[in-house]
Amino acid sequence: MSVARPQPKDTIVARATAAGRGGVAIVRISGAAVAGIAQPLIGSLPEPRYAALRPFLDADGEPIDTGIALWFPAPHSYTGEDVLELHAHGGPVISELLVARVVALGARRAEPGEFTRRAFINDKLDLSQAEAVADLIDSGSATAARAAQRALQGKFSAAVFTLNAKVTQLRIHVEAAIDFPEEEIDFLQDAALLERLDDVRAEFVRLEATVRHGRLLRDGVHIVLAGRPNAGKSSLLNALAGYDAAIVTDVPGTTRDVVRENIEIDGLPVHIIDTAGLREGEGVVEQEGIRRARQQIAAADHALIVIDAANDPPSTAASLVNELPAGLRVSGGHTIVRNKIDLTGERVGIDADNPATIHLSALHGDGIDELRARIQATVGYSVDAGETITARQRHVETLRRAREHFEAGRSCLLDQAAGELMAEELLQVQNCLAEITGEFTSDDLLGEIFAAFCIGK
Repeated sequence: MSVARPQPKDTIVARATAAGRGGVAIVRISGAAVAGIAQPLIGSLPEPRYAALRPFLDADGEPIDTGIALWFPAPHSYTGEDVLELHAHGGPVISELLVARVVALGARRAEPGEFTRRAFINDKLDLSQAEAVADLIDSGSATAARAAQRALQGKFSAAVFTLNAKVTQLRIHVEAAIDFPEEEIDFLQDAALLERLDDVRAEFVRLEATVRHGRLLRDGVHIVLAGRPNAGKSSLLNALAGYDAAIVTDVPGTTRDVVRENIEIDGLPVHIIDTAGLREGEGVVEQEGIRRARQQIAAADHALIVIDAANDPPSTAASLVNELPAGLRVSGGHTIVRNKIDLTGERVGIDADNPATIHLSALHGDGIDELRARIQATVGYSVDAGETITARQRHVETLRRAREHFEAGRSCLLDQAAGELMAEELLQVQNCLAEITGEFTSDDLLGEIFAAFCIGK
């Protein structure tokens, strides 16, 4: 729904750099009271966008610190309001004294993401750009950082606006036919209308593929290693990570707890989870480890079922796959990894008769590259995807809803010749697209998005 954007009247302050010790700490102040706060704090505002060396004064006129002051007058600032930045020495005590001093002068401490929320309210950023700010900070790979930067530059918004413009033209065409019945336009024989339908559908396909890829870059994929004890799960984790992340011994049941490791495969963040071997536990600790293993399997995006090719019975793979949740039992939800083929002489690589099975040796690294390629393929990630933009799960879901409304409208038109119903569905498409950019949204959604930001951003 459409919501008003009341302009904030209070002034906020927060440390904009990370907590802890560092070379420099930046304290950011934004709001209408900046000029009044600056006078007792630094004497006077410096020239706009020029660094000035100033003492930062306490209530008695004694210096808390001496550093750089930068003033960005409205509307040419990050938030669109008057903004003053104090660049002080990086100790936590100094920055806290500065924040407390600014609060005493009339500001209040900022909430998480409040500076960026004000940038959104003041039309400095749309909502997808604001989300890209947090995604850039949280990037898990260089590829993800570049994708977030593209979204911050407005490339995601531009793609949404392009789709919305095509939907608008389609809606205008349909409503014109409805409003002027004397023209006797036959919907099903209108070549221009049918061409626009195909164009919008193709645009949805392109944008949804881009958004799914961007969501992978932002959130990564969660891969769980499951199998019987001593199948080589920890060795496989180490091979994928490139170093000894997990303890490996010949004793079955060495891994008792969940071991997590974050790696990167051609820019794709991969969260690998090693689990306890699945069997009837021989003690309380191992039973708890197996319980946690099953919990992680249920939450994973993909499962690597690790088989000891030299010792596990032939039925092991099918038995373990049957234990998976329904979403992972499908061919794209799991990969059967026949490990230890250095002991069996099996051929390295993907099984020609079953693409969901791969033969490798974690100990020697044979087949690991093929496994990495298999992981990318099953989650739909490609290094050749072009200029990917970062995206979130809400974008994936909102675009899906928009496409469903479009397909419903298309059906109304082609199956029922009901132009009025199609026009209503196209309006719903536009409302969904507007949720992505923030033209139409709810306060609850805004609160959820900006609450995930760090304080000071």
